[in-house]
Amino acid sequence: MEPIIVLIAVIIVLMALSLFTVKQGTIAVITMFGKYKRAVAPGLRVKIPLIEQVTKRISIQNQSIEMEFQAVTVDQANVYFKSMLLYSVMDAEEETIKKVAFKFISNKDLMQALIRTIEGSIRSYVASQKQSEILGLRHELVENVKSQIDHTLETWGYHLLDLQINDITFDAAIIESMSKVVASNNLKAAAENEGQALLITKTKAAEAEGNAIKIAALAEKEAAMLRGQGVALFRQEVAKGMSEAAEEMKQANLDTNVILFSMWTEAIKNFAEYGKGNTIFLDGSAEGMQKTMKQIQAMLSNENK
Repeated sequence: MEPIIVLIAVIIVLMALSLFTVKQGTIAVITMFGKYKRAVAPGLRVKIPLIEQVTKRISIQNQSIEMEFQAVTVDQANVYFKSMLLYSVMDAEEETIKKVAFKFISNKDLMQALIRTIEGSIRSYVASQKQSEILGLRHELVENVKSQIDHTLETWGYHLLDLQINDITFDAAIIESMSKVVASNNLKAAAENEGQALLITKTKAAEAEGNAIKIAALAEKEAAMLRGQGVALFRQEVAKGMSEAAEEMKQANLDTNVILFSMWTEAIKNFAEYGKGNTIFLDGSAEGMQKTMKQIQAMLSNENK
């Protein structure tokens, strides 16, 4: 009975040593006497006890690394980066798994090589740019790094999924100077806007003033025209009235000079009533009146013609 018990125990031990599990999202690498034998997918698996070994378990899930490093621009400004790298194993093919399993001694060595490669690529790009341009070239920086390291990662069996530059900062002195430049540009823009507003205001005021002058001139022109028409109508009515009065006086055998005398006295009366402090010198002698009468007669004669 004892040999059977021993045999059963040996079988149980061998079965225990031959069975193993591979977690979901993981590929197990089996070696025989140190040499690659095969890659094993997730699930309950069997290996030859004592001969085959599970050397590595490789995750094919996405992995991320956070990095912080410094770079120097072409104008000798220090730039500090905080970034996040997202990467994964390219696929579950056997050749890819062999690269991932045996390119590096340990995962620590892979991380060091990966970080240094990305830092070197970013530093190389930053060294060709000016400090004032870096913030505006975030997208170009990421694309440049991806294009440079994608091929290198593929030779290691990995694929770069994403690189995010989360934060870009500068030395305190540079940040202060950049703030001053921004403030100065804002003040300049405000001054330009204020100048444009003032120009528009003055232009509109000048246009309004010009329109007001134009309207006033047109109104004055129309008023002058109406005044002229009124004076002309007045003169026509006066001449008509005087002609009718003179005709009636002739029929009555009266001297028409009475009309002129009446106009003369009416004019003197108006001077006295409506004068506003102005001094008017009139010749009140008989000769002066006679001279004035002749002038009025000449004026009436011209009007009739």
